[in-house]
Amino acid sequence: MTSAENVTRTERVADSDIRFRRRGTGDRALVFVHGFLDDQYVWDSVIDGITTQGFEQVQLDLAGSGDRTEAEGPFNLERFAHDVGAVMVALDKPFVLVAQSMGTLVAELVAVASGPRALGLVLLSPVPLAGVGLPPEAAGQFRALGGDAQGQRAVRRQLSVELPDAELDRLVVVGTRVSASVVADMVDCWNNGHPMGKAPSGYRGPVLVGRGAADGFVTDEMAGTRVVPRFASAESFDVADAGHWAHVEAPTAVAERIDAFLAGLPAAAGNATRGAGGGWRSAFASKTAADFAAAFAEDIVLEASVLAKPLIGRDQVKATMGTASRIYDSLRFFREATAGPRTYLEWEATAFGGAEISGVTVLTKDDEGRIAHVAIHHRPLGEALRFSTEMRVRLAGTIDPSHFYDLGRPSRGE
Repeated sequence: MTSAENVTRTERVADSDIRFRRRGTGDRALVFVHGFLDDQYVWDSVIDGITTQGFEQVQLDLAGSGDRTEAEGPFNLERFAHDVGAVMVALDKPFVLVAQSMGTLVAELVAVASGPRALGLVLLSPVPLAGVGLPPEAAGQFRALGGDAQGQRAVRRQLSVELPDAELDRLVVVGTRVSASVVADMVDCWNNGHPMGKAPSGYRGPVLVGRGAADGFVTDEMAGTRVVPRFASAESFDVADAGHWAHVEAPTAVAERIDAFLAGLPAAAGNATRGAGGGWRSAFASKTAADFAAAFAEDIVLEASVLAKPLIGRDQVKATMGTASRIYDSLRFFREATAGPRTYLEWEATAFGGAEISGVTVLTKDDEGRIAHVAIHHRPLGEALRFSTEMRVRLAGTIDPSHFYDLGRPSRGE
């Protein structure tokens, strides 16, 4: 007998041609957005490998692709984001978006528009939201791929490492069904990008950025300089022996990374008890004192390189951390480890218009799963002292100034 939890259901957004598939059950959704010339089924092997409970998996085709090749235009980023957003409204639950290549632009736009319902983003082989910016001749070669099975096969071969023959054949069939005019419009989408891509991302939640280590299109330089820095809280990873379609070439490795990312998210929408690392990252992403307080024990203790003496108590610590989060221009958590009640987060940031700061944060949970002790180690010393002085000014009237340093001169401790 087939378990009801494993049954795939197909539904339609009312008064539209937008259909989406739902697999599994949960109070949150994991929504997959495909890339250029692909379809929703490209994610099947990744979904089969995901083990995290509490999420239903959702797939859909973008207009002009897959089962929607008869859809009418326009075929631009606003249209694609509108359609995916309509599915989010129909689901009516918090969600994580998982997207690849051109789909990552769509996913970011949806996340920005969805507010707190967007719990996280997983961006695989991500195209910069500002666009790739290929010169006209190079972009023209991609625009000419419409209906060209041989050309599409060659591009997929060139940009992949371990793409299975059967899946390559299937994707070529899927890609050649996309009309030539839609192909040209889609190239304009990922090559020209969106105006929002010229500024830091409006999405402030946790982001996981991944790419195949041998991807010759979304290079390490492109991801590292034009994608990751735009997000307030982003981690990145490479998939060995994979190219642009890492989710097809190495689906198990990608599924494991998604599982690890999901493990750091809140246990349930609106639940104040969350994983230490995930709750901490999410609070920094939102930059609100309330989000820090949700994860804190009443008698929490904060120690830090930027403090002359510890702070004790939820109200003092939440005010301090909320203010500290707003001083950073950018912040990236890139390594996490857990040992018993302690979680170790390694991070790097910029502040004061580009000054580089890095460090390690140690979070210790109590028996109820709340953060009871925080130790934050900043470096270099000069920037730590500058940060402390800024905190002293911003928290005047809220926190006793003796907890901070002033222009490099330590305040009097107790």
